[in-house]
Amino acid sequence: MGKSLLIARRELGAFFTTWMGYIIIAAGLLIDGLLFQSFAIGSEPKFSAKVLEDFFYFASGISMVAGLFLAMRLVAEERQSGTIILFYTSPVTERQLIYGKFLSALIFSLILHVVSLYLPALILVEGKVSLGHLGAGYTSLVLLGAAAISISLFASTIAPNQLLAGILASAFLVIFLVLWMLSDVTDPPFKELFSYIAIHNKHFTPFSRGVINTKDVVYYLTLTFCFLEFSVR
Repeated sequence: MGKSLLIARRELGAFFTTWMGYIIIAAGLLIDGLLFQSFAIGSEPKFSAKVLEDFFYFASGISMVAGLFLAMRLVAEERQSGTIILFYTSPVTERQLIYGKFLSALIFSLILHVVSLYLPALILVEGKVSLGHLGAGYTSLVLLGAAAISISLFASTIAPNQLLAGILASAFLVIFLVLWMLSDVTDPPFKELFSYIAIHNKHFTPFSRGVINTKDVVYYLTLTFCFLEFSVR
């Protein structure tokens, strides 16, 4: 665990010693703000709970895209630059390497979510915000972001460079999203299967409405763990 934390600290520092980390945070906040103003608040009067639900719905896309950009470089960049050999010759296991890099991207993702808190706080100007609803929504963003990071990290482990890693990660995430749509046009038992495997909709919607279901938490944690182990293998 100690070696994983050292790797996480090293990678987290890399996000802030280059422009990449600042660009991801700035772009994420900008797009979040535009979507919040245009769609969550909109031009029609809404209840505060509905505004918050719409905010989490659109923020989920930002969480996945940020996870993709954060993780796609973690291993592919090392392989592309040749520094991956330093890990292979050091007393660090593959699992420590993968979990350390995952932890760094997850912490950075948490930072992005924390600085976006000012958006739902704006609802307090003319409405009310339930802390339970807020907590459930941000829990979903963290879980969804963790799943996207683990999937993108897996793509990074099998790709020879960052470009291909980004393409593969995007393809994997799109597949998990498309399954949600496929469930609407297929018959049982594939309808239920596709709906359950899909990364959004069935598992995310309850969170955005302020409801935390254990089965949905288990789904995201299981998906994250499986892709982390795929990356180790």
